[in-house]
Amino acid sequence: MKTKFLLNFAAFGAIAAAAIASPLILSTAKAEPAHGIAMYGAPALPPDFVSFPQVNPDAPKGGKIVFGESGGFDSMNPFIVKGRAPAGLSGMVVETLMGRNYDEPFALYGLLAESIDTDPGRTYVEFTLREGARFSDGSPVTVEDVMWSFETLGTLGNPRYHGAWKKIATMEKTGDRSLKFTFNTVDRELPLILGLRPILQKKQWEGKAFDESSLEVPVGSGPYLVDKFEVGKFVSYKKNPDWWGKDLPINRGQHNIDEVRYEYFGDGGVVFEAFKGGLVTSWRETNPAKWDTVYDWAEVKDGTIVKSEIPHQRPSGIEGFVMNTRKPIFADWRVREALITAFNFELVNQTLNGSVNPRIQSYFGNSPLGMIPAAPAEGRVLELLTPFKDQLLPGALEGYAVPKGDGTEANRAAIRTAAGLLEEAGWTVQDGVLKNAAGEPFTFEILLVNGAHDMISAADIYVESLKRLGIEARVQTVDDAQYKERTNTYNFDMTHYIRSLSLSPGNEQMLYWGSAGVTEPGTRNWMGMNSPAAEAMISTLLSSTDQSEFIAATQALDRVLTSGRYVIPLWYSPISRLAHRKELKYPSHLPLYGDWLGFQPEVWWYEE
Repeated sequence: MKTKFLLNFAAFGAIAAAAIASPLILSTAKAEPAHGIAMYGAPALPPDFVSFPQVNPDAPKGGKIVFGESGGFDSMNPFIVKGRAPAGLSGMVVETLMGRNYDEPFALYGLLAESIDTDPGRTYVEFTLREGARFSDGSPVTVEDVMWSFETLGTLGNPRYHGAWKKIATMEKTGDRSLKFTFNTVDRELPLILGLRPILQKKQWEGKAFDESSLEVPVGSGPYLVDKFEVGKFVSYKKNPDWWGKDLPINRGQHNIDEVRYEYFGDGGVVFEAFKGGLVTSWRETNPAKWDTVYDWAEVKDGTIVKSEIPHQRPSGIEGFVMNTRKPIFADWRVREALITAFNFELVNQTLNGSVNPRIQSYFGNSPLGMIPAAPAEGRVLELLTPFKDQLLPGALEGYAVPKGDGTEANRAAIRTAAGLLEEAGWTVQDGVLKNAAGEPFTFEILLVNGAHDMISAADIYVESLKRLGIEARVQTVDDAQYKERTNTYNFDMTHYIRSLSLSPGNEQMLYWGSAGVTEPGTRNWMGMNSPAAEAMISTLLSSTDQSEFIAATQALDRVLTSGRYVIPLWYSPISRLAHRKELKYPSHLPLYGDWLGFQPEVWWYEE
């Protein structure tokens, strides 16, 4: 049995048009507190909304869902660089001041905070806490907890929290339940970013080193408690019967399942077998060929297991093999273009996916935010990029398209083109080995996680292709802990890389592509790019006051990233494929973002 629901892609355009036509939220002179905030325009839901549109407000409560994860965990603190925390901990145990509606590009509604207040220029933001907000131990969530959380995360937490903290000029308590942040820079997204900061309990961490990995579970105010866990093997979250927020409209129809459990296994293949055996009850299938051919056992045929396809309208994002430009062999863009050209995507896609999945053409492809491949920059996009024309790589202004292969094992034309690019960059074949002028061979390592079967298979095919160029590449697999350590410190040549991107990119873009990541450990800038043009486009989209300027800045950023040739792009899927036990249900109205954050298990329920 298959279930499939279609979304209207015109929804984004309609929202964008409304955003341009509507006055900015809180743009009145009084700047009165409001129930929600949107990046552009007003939030879609009124102050008296009953529930989010993508939930079943009458969903039954109870039951259990079991996910399978490959690898392991060794920490219960998901907010720092050190250690690896189990899946689900932050979102289930800890809450934020505002909650996101994933049926809008970027809109927040009050959660721990009952209201938000800002001015037309968004030079400050003030939050007022709900009077009944409480941590799981029964103590109230206070302004002091919020202020401590912001400062601690901004200074000792993961680097993803540091950027926003540096943009706060002052943080002050303005009432028993209210606090105000005033900013030192123009960044229209900051009120929303701060609304999504995790709020922790100050007294739990007194006298303790917050930035050191530990197995102490954070005290949160969220719907679930960590019931029990065994390091590296499983973690079980149980619904908190005394959860303070269960009756809020923002939570109605959400967090319906009593127990959410994550089982950990050696690799993805073992997880799938655990799903077939009934230990895991929901499985995301990323291989379309397997989806169409392997799901033929009895429980699928009799409907005990349901196959659901969930479409989405978010950008493709980027997934592929990223080149670490901190390494001298990847510093020349012609070398990177050669390595992209030599990657036989058509053969890899046929071998692994039956050629079902389309290739990623740009970082924001599959959405209105993406560049048009091979087309020259025009209009406002061209205006934004022109000041940086001397720094941009070929293709950013003229147009760039990802090189194609012919799908044959030899892939001769692509290999010839790649060889020519390498020769231009000073690499020639000497006695069957590609070497530079100093006689040094072109060799590198592809770092992957143990059990990542599809990526290992793709890398193996790639290694064989590179031999035709005289390049010696080797695949090195390591466990989760080693992988995190090496990628946090950029200790790799090439590795598997995924960055999921939203319909409302903002401050996280600086963490992904900002120059600080060239040397600062723990950022998402694994390629080590240092592009003033990219940073300028990010600054523009952060300060944009209308949707058209925001879209132009994002399309310009997309051109800089794609023509930078940092990643050998793989594929994306316009749908998610979920196989699950028939007792697990989800609403018929699917969110704009589809199967993404806030979908499973948040809006699912269990029903016999």
